[in-house]
Amino acid sequence: MNSNRLSPAMQAALNTQMNKENFQAQVYLSYGCWADSEGYDGISNFLFRHSKEERDHMMKFLEYILKRGGKVSIGAIPEPHDDPKSVNDCFEKVFKQEVDNTTSIYALVKQSFDEQDWATWNFMQWFVKEQTEEENLAIELLDMIRVAGGKEATHSALFSLDKRMGERGDSARLAQDATTDNP
Repeated sequence: MNSNRLSPAMQAALNTQMNKENFQAQVYLSYGCWADSEGYDGISNFLFRHSKEERDHMMKFLEYILKRGGKVSIGAIPEPHDDPKSVNDCFEKVFKQEVDNTTSIYALVKQSFDEQDWATWNFMQWFVKEQTEEENLAIELLDMIRVAGGKEATHSALFSLDKRMGERGDSARLAQDATTDNP
């Protein structure tokens, strides 16, 4: 008896996204190695933690596909992009990567809606919120780099930024979570 509750198209799309999350983990890992080699311990630690988070996202997709009776298809991981040229370039690339991932997540949400696959639609809502947080975090980091001088940031400003990033958490606050007691 076939117990797969995913359409062939949905199964393929979920597998594609799962593999994309794995690739993104590799990109963050690569950028973390670059940052460490440049002496940015705080930034590298942030990027290494984000690599693990992306791998956790991959595992969420893998487990969901399996629980819906689908077949997981692990693909080869493409080589990460070239190393960033600067801290500013690194986080511009991070932002672009997150926007690209959001686009993919939204396509899955639309596909699940169009197929009336409400279980997958519900599963994807966690990722919609997560991507909002990821984009907000990337924007916050770009703002911090801009304040530090952007492409022209001094070593002193980058030292302070690196220290700050090493101390901060990974989550960004969402506007929808604000209350009168916690603006």
